[in-house]
Amino acid sequence: MPLDWSSGALAEGLQCYRNEEFFLAHEHWESIWLTAEGPEKAFLQALIQIAAAFHHRQRGNPVGAASLLRAAARRLETYPDRYGDIAVTSLRESIGEWLQALDRQEIGPHPAFPTIR
Repeated sequence: MPLDWSSGALAEGLQCYRNEEFFLAHEHWESIWLTAEGPEKAFLQALIQIAAAFHHRQRGNPVGAASLLRAAARRLETYPDRYGDIAVTSLRESIGEWLQALDRQEIGPHPAFPTIR
């Protein structure tokens, strides 16, 4: 199943993610993840974990956010620079920046939320 981010639940989830509505992004993507198979399923699971991580962060749970980001980063390690029209390398780099900030327990400004493009 090729990932089509131009319409349907994937596009709706992407719009929610970009609007920092992470729980809603998670819900949209999960509806596709449930029927996905193979590498697409694992890739979507990583994106769902990223959305869930930032939902935890918004709710004041940095430990849960870091745990989910680590899981997503591990899952994304096996994917090429681009997968399903998503820039995976820059996504991994953004996750790394966030993990460093969360590990330092920074109170001040945090990196921008990872861009999914």
